[in-house]
Amino acid sequence: MATGERVGSSPQWPVEARLAALLPDLLIFRKPRESEPELTTAQGVLLGIHVTGLSAGRISQVVVGNEQRQHLLVIGRDVDDVQLAQHLARANEIVLSWNCWKLCEQYMFEVEIMREDEAVKLRDMRTIGPFDFDEHFDKCLDYLPYYRTNADTLRTALELDPDSALEKTLRKHIMKNLLKKIDEGQAIEYISEFRTMTMVLVSLEFHKTAWMLHFCHLIQEAVSYISTVIETVGGQLIRILTFEKSCMFFCVFGLPGDKKPDECAHALDCSFSIFSFCWENLAEIKLVSISVTNGPVFCGMVGAVARHEYTVIGPKVSLVARMITAYPGLVSCDEVTYLKSKLPAYNFKKLPEKMMKNISNPGQMYEYLGHRRCIMFGKRHLARERNKNYPLLDREKELEAFRMAQEGCLHEKKGQAVLYEGGKGYGKSQLLAEINFLVQKEGHRVLPLKLKEADSKQCFYAIQTLMAIFFEIDMCPACYRQECLHKQLHGMVEEPLHCLFNDLFFVKFPLSFKVSHMDDLSRQRKIKACFFQVLQEAVRETPLIFLIDEAQHMDAASWEFLGTLLSSVPIIIVMTLTSTFNLCSWAQHFLQSPQAVLVPISKLAVNSLLRMACWELKVVSIPQELQIYFLHRCFGNPLYCEVLCQDLLSKDVLLFCDLQKEEEENSKWETLSANAMKSTMYSISPASPGEDQELHVCTVKDNVTLDSVLLPPLLKEIAVNQLDQLTPEEQLLIKCAAVIGHSFHIDLLQHLLPGWDRHKLLKVLGALVDTHVFHWCKKSQELPAKPVFVPPSIKIIEQTKEKKKKSDAGYPLKLGEELSLQQPEVLEFGVPLLREAARELWPKAQQIALHLECACFLQDWACRCGSCHGGDFVPFHRFAICSTKSSSGTSRFCSYKNTGSVLTPVITDKLQLPSPEDSFQFQTKPSRSHEAFPSRHCRTEEEFLDQVNRKLAQSSPEKDVLTWKPCQCEEILKLVLSPLTQHCLVIGETTCAFYYLLEAAAASLDLADNYMAFFYLKKASGLLGRPSAFSFFKKHKVKISQFEEATFCSLRSEVCFNMGQITVAKKLARQALRLLKRNFPWTWFGVLFQTLLEKYWHSCSLDQPPDNTSENKKKLAVLLQKAHCLSLLWQLYNVEATGSSRRFACLAALMQKNSAEEFANEAQVVSTYVALSQFSQNMGDWEKWLHCEQMAIQKSSLCWFSREGLLATAQLMQALAYTKLCLGRLDFSIRLGFKAQEISRYLRKPSLENLVLSVLFRSAFLKKRFDLCIHVLETQWALISQGHDVLGLACFYSACLDLLLYGKGWLCRPFGECLHFIQHYEHSCVLTSQSNVMLGVHSSLAMWFARHSQWNPFVHHFSKARQLVKRTNASLFGSHGFVRFLECHVLMLQKMPEGVFVHMPPETHSQTLKYFQEFFSRCVTCPVYHQWVSELKDSVMRECGKRESLSLTDTCFTRIWIEGQFLEENNSFEANLGVQRFDRVADAKETKDEEEIQECTC
Repeated sequence: MATGERVGSSPQWPVEARLAALLPDLLIFRKPRESEPELTTAQGVLLGIHVTGLSAGRISQVVVGNEQRQHLLVIGRDVDDVQLAQHLARANEIVLSWNCWKLCEQYMFEVEIMREDEAVKLRDMRTIGPFDFDEHFDKCLDYLPYYRTNADTLRTALELDPDSALEKTLRKHIMKNLLKKIDEGQAIEYISEFRTMTMVLVSLEFHKTAWMLHFCHLIQEAVSYISTVIETVGGQLIRILTFEKSCMFFCVFGLPGDKKPDECAHALDCSFSIFSFCWENLAEIKLVSISVTNGPVFCGMVGAVARHEYTVIGPKVSLVARMITAYPGLVSCDEVTYLKSKLPAYNFKKLPEKMMKNISNPGQMYEYLGHRRCIMFGKRHLARERNKNYPLLDREKELEAFRMAQEGCLHEKKGQAVLYEGGKGYGKSQLLAEINFLVQKEGHRVLPLKLKEADSKQCFYAIQTLMAIFFEIDMCPACYRQECLHKQLHGMVEEPLHCLFNDLFFVKFPLSFKVSHMDDLSRQRKIKACFFQVLQEAVRETPLIFLIDEAQHMDAASWEFLGTLLSSVPIIIVMTLTSTFNLCSWAQHFLQSPQAVLVPISKLAVNSLLRMACWELKVVSIPQELQIYFLHRCFGNPLYCEVLCQDLLSKDVLLFCDLQKEEEENSKWETLSANAMKSTMYSISPASPGEDQELHVCTVKDNVTLDSVLLPPLLKEIAVNQLDQLTPEEQLLIKCAAVIGHSFHIDLLQHLLPGWDRHKLLKVLGALVDTHVFHWCKKSQELPAKPVFVPPSIKIIEQTKEKKKKSDAGYPLKLGEELSLQQPEVLEFGVPLLREAARELWPKAQQIALHLECACFLQDWACRCGSCHGGDFVPFHRFAICSTKSSSGTSRFCSYKNTGSVLTPVITDKLQLPSPEDSFQFQTKPSRSHEAFPSRHCRTEEEFLDQVNRKLAQSSPEKDVLTWKPCQCEEILKLVLSPLTQHCLVIGETTCAFYYLLEAAAASLDLADNYMAFFYLKKASGLLGRPSAFSFFKKHKVKISQFEEATFCSLRSEVCFNMGQITVAKKLARQALRLLKRNFPWTWFGVLFQTLLEKYWHSCSLDQPPDNTSENKKKLAVLLQKAHCLSLLWQLYNVEATGSSRRFACLAALMQKNSAEEFANEAQVVSTYVALSQFSQNMGDWEKWLHCEQMAIQKSSLCWFSREGLLATAQLMQALAYTKLCLGRLDFSIRLGFKAQEISRYLRKPSLENLVLSVLFRSAFLKKRFDLCIHVLETQWALISQGHDVLGLACFYSACLDLLLYGKGWLCRPFGECLHFIQHYEHSCVLTSQSNVMLGVHSSLAMWFARHSQWNPFVHHFSKARQLVKRTNASLFGSHGFVRFLECHVLMLQKMPEGVFVHMPPETHSQTLKYFQEFFSRCVTCPVYHQWVSELKDSVMRECGKRESLSLTDTCFTRIWIEGQFLEENNSFEANLGVQRFDRVADAKETKDEEEIQECTC
């Protein structure tokens, strides 16, 4: 458990020392020089770049450049010798120059002469004794006056006294990008990046006759020009290499802070400009060669702490050097540069392939020829074609603006212009394509044109091309162009004026006398007048529309012409442009015209973006993690969505499955991805709906983590361009925030920024919020401000206060150290792609180090919120794993070895699992501030409800339960657990990752998000590896405890149960129990034996209640998992309505009850009895049902009012509301239901609230309170539509069908929507496993079709209902479905004589009466429907006796609902059925109930 201070980082040197570490001693200790290049000499040993060539002797040094940027050069004969030696050396060889060999003690070496008087190759070294490195190093230091051994710092240059003149000199030798970061105090390890850049290598070769001083002046002249040209477009000259009479200049475009759009095009233009300058202006020049490449490279610090350099390394750097020698005398570029430049193809020439040293596949090379104007004009086209696969999304307002302009032009005979303004990728071109399609469909004539940036430099280019399209000469061959143009002009323009268009359209009409006497200005005016005349004639026949894409690239002359045209010709002009800020004056004048309308294009709404993603992937639903992937990266930009979809498809990371294919139950967890996707609701309709169209859903492959998928190069380039527009401080902050995640807390951000105090952090954050890079999250999404654990002493609180006081002095605060926050402190990224691009800039080593730092920081917060009294989401998880590692102290994420290397981070302390010593104060006793109920047990439900109401209605804020801070576990899952799992996976701490994945899955299930729980558990499965076919070979890749393995099985079992995968859920629950040493039998004999043991032996073997010790908490963790698995088992077996399954379910319920008696926590006991009460009611066991309910009421009096106790109270109130509904006490059921809903909503328990609302609807429906039914259903829809719960939606639509059938005109959802849902989801395993719900759904659908005399669909749904009726139980939904089925059966019996059921066997009255008998025997615990069913049975008996054909709808159902004979409002079934367990309430109580119900609904 690590937080705290940093150790092992780079020393806090002053600016002078940091500058000196980047520069050689030759420069630091050099004497001041004049402004002109000056040669100075020195003596020493030169090493080649790859340490394969050595030379020795005298060298010359010279400084070139200007007052802003200077470079140190080393030249001389010995410099040339080391270059020669290096070129002669092969792999694993050392070559000495001849002069170096002469200066050596030659008796010590064996050499081979390679070239006489030039170089020798070292073969061996004769050593007499063992080599002593220290002695050798001391001898070397005798020749190094600025180095020493008796101090921590090796170089004396780093300890020089402050000298402003020296600092000023040194700063000239450092790039301005790096200087800014040094001045801001950025740590060395934060400066390096891995980004895509463009490299330019300029090679100048001079004649050997050039004098040395003249050679230096030529270099100075070249440096001045190169620097001036490239710096204006984001380039930097970073290194100059000289040898013999040659010189190389290494330039880079796109360094941090210098990224510009169209980088490759700028680099090529600069290269050609430098090429021309050097040939034309440098004397003694022999050869100029320039090569250009583009690709990902490392740019950052390389070397030791005391001496390092900022450089660029990568395969593309090697390629650009090889291209110089392969293609001399040219401006050459690689294929990537050629494609990214987007320059016309006629500016390039393909080069032949050549072999290059150490380059295996260089690709196609091109020669850049410079900008050449091709003798042609543009051709008709738009950037995009209309997408035929799906319609245009969210562009109704934009299309309406065009429609209004179209109507204005046609009716008022005035020109109209619509200009669409939007950012890159917002769909402007797609909108133009849609308009093009619509107007051509209406018969209008359209002239489309897309402009490029280079077009803005050609005068009148846009109008020239538009008119060429108008005259239809843009597509015809050049030989026929003049003839075609002549036909078009004939009759509209005088014959002598045809020659005016010679230069414009590249034709050769004879020059007329009239035109020959015109000056240039007169000719231009006449051309425009002819164009106006021609267009005026054209619009009289057919409406004419100009479509101009990327109009910001239009030249000024064309803007002027269009402005005049708009005011004189009734034409429609539609344009798109990215921005109006940098337009010319004629364009601004055009925008101000009253006939021009500027329409901003907004981003897509969230739903529209997800719909577009589904349509691009050709599916109707995408998983939740994929939705987050698109929303966080696109922010409503359709281009980004399209590119990301194509990228995912190309990388093959998605799986597709047929939605309509009937699901089969899986027996393996590993194959459930498609079923998990199908268990969620889809809301995207197909792009092109059809009856026979296949519907698909997609999932992410198991071995893929979307967060680690790299951005496509196009999108990364866009995002890095945006990032480099910011200041270095803002860039560093964004890069650190990107490692944390999409959402982040500012305390964690400050922890990653060394040397940043709170004031500086908030200042930079404020600037980024103002520019919408970040935005503050709502307070509901923050982490809790209070500590989630109870401080063990007052001393700790005082220490926390002291730390908070010191925070302004630069101490980074932790989350737990701020006890109150005045403003939101959680932010999110607000710009698309910025986070992903910034994160990819980090080199891998630094990225891992930062992830470990984040994991250490967040580890203390991976627990329940303070409102839930802390603790693990898997109860007592940390106690059960028995972590023996000490978690105290600070865990530093990286340190640096004593080798002096800047970039050799080494993880020293691994991330550790939470241990009981760091645990929270798990509350197991009532708190003084939370008073318990009176010791007297509640005897009736009324007393229980009254006491709950009194407790909740207390006016004291300290005692009012619902005034506590709301649960923030959802925010902890989002901001802590989910990022923490990702951090652990990145740093390779798989054991910790598995621990937190279990916690995240448990938290998701607690929040009723079954799919995300499945998502986390699938990640955990990937960590463990695929299971072996033989259990004795089972060996996990991650070392986990037996308890964690059991918890893993238990969580997977619950997820499978929620997905309807009953078989695999049973298997996993049994496996979990076996791991917890609590076996569950497989055979009926084992069930019998285990039942006897549980009944008689268990009561004698109960342990004493555990004390509050770590060991007993471990036992409690195991006990809670056992109870949970047993609860899952009885629910799983309860789904199957067979005798064998009933026996297994009863045993599991008995074992759960026995386990509950061992709990020390009364809230857990109450929850268990509530569950057993529900089970007994489903089984039709009247006595146990009411007994367990009474026990739960009595035990609730002992619950302390914690959040856990409040949850148990809400569960009990829901169970009581359910019971009163089953017994027919509808008013009391409604009162209990509303109170339970209030508490469950406060507790943020959507699954419990949904269950309560289902009970509330059924009570209101039977009371004929249809207005209340609508209110409940709308509340339920708002709840379940957020989570896409298929089962919840099935219950919802079942209720809507009930309203449609018997609601007296009340309507919540139309029948078509209900039917559509059932048709698409009836094969889902979630619904096929829920026979009770589906029986009611199919029976209600059958009744609807019967009312409308649609007998074929009636038979279809009735047949399905008949198959389900034997698989139901006595639950409320099962009884309700049975009643609906009986209604259908009686109706079919009456319609049999009419012969409407041709393909069904005839039904007899005796068969129908058997169903009635089965209902009364099975649904004994749901008497609320008995009178209704009795009425139906009587109608059948009357028909059987009298043989009269009665209309069931007119006689029975109408009488039941209209005359009110089904239920009397003041009647209680308990009195009629002889239930004596509860006290009776007077009839006057019902009046009070009605009033309270009215209050609840208000």
